[in-house]
Amino acid sequence: FFQTSFYGRFRHFLDIIDPRTLFVTESRLKEAVQLLEDYKHGTLPPGVTNKEVRLFASKGLFCAKLFQAIIHPDTNETIFMPFRMSGMVCAVVGLLLPNQTLASTVFWQWLNQSHNACVNYANRNATKPSPTSKFIQGYLGAVISAVSIAVGLNVLIQRANKFTPATRLLIQRFVPFPAVASANICNVVLMRHTELEEGIDVLDNNGNIVGSSRIAAKHALLETALTRVVLPMPILVLPPIIMSVLEKTSLLRSRPRMILPVQSLVCLAAFGLALPLAISLFPQMSEIETSRLEPEIAMATTSKTVIYNKGL
Repeated sequence: FFQTSFYGRFRHFLDIIDPRTLFVTESRLKEAVQLLEDYKHGTLPPGVTNKEVRLFASKGLFCAKLFQAIIHPDTNETIFMPFRMSGMVCAVVGLLLPNQTLASTVFWQWLNQSHNACVNYANRNATKPSPTSKFIQGYLGAVISAVSIAVGLNVLIQRANKFTPATRLLIQRFVPFPAVASANICNVVLMRHTELEEGIDVLDNNGNIVGSSRIAAKHALLETALTRVVLPMPILVLPPIIMSVLEKTSLLRSRPRMILPVQSLVCLAAFGLALPLAISLFPQMSEIETSRLEPEIAMATTSKTVIYNKGL
């Protein structure tokens, strides 16, 4: 799919987040990598028929999909299964549970931001090493900010006596969005703060490293942070609206035990839409004019633009 348009990126990431890529064995992945190498060098298994060539090509497309979903583009290392984009199934159901206690709010926010921290770290721009201390710093900052905001907003709502119980319950369901959105920004910035300090590699049109740019790193973090703000919108806004309607139906009124399973399905559908939409806002391999970067980088190449891995 063409990565120059939003629709092309959306189709691409819709393919990449296929949950089947989570269950690929190491041997299957090695086979896929080898098959892609064969394609790259224009070699095919000897004696194949036209039908087998078509099958081989179809298999090659799936192998390319596995490679893009599992292998990090900077390190060529396998991304740990739960922290791939295809494994980004956060604790959104827990965040939307009504009538949460202080303990449950803290737990679900901690679980959600712990997963986000690992996803951000695993899918970062990895052209420069990132020490463990930065990972711990980002993890603690994200979790503390999320929990503090969520608990603070819940306390304010509980003290707002002018609201009716129904209105208070509806507002409580929307509390996770500002908490998660603000925490996601802190999460991305703190988890990838090393990039701002040391810069990230920028490449010319031939794939050669031109230099390390802090300005490109700022653009990468800003774009990634914006995707993390957009990501929870459909997940945390749509399900409460849909559930407020469904809970009034005779089916759920007569079967209250069905509320949680139905809510889980609604959240899953919203997440399946939100993830590819959010990460498709900007190309993963972003382009920037050399004139906007550091003078030493602009002088090191004749290319008018350079490319960098924004990260996901």
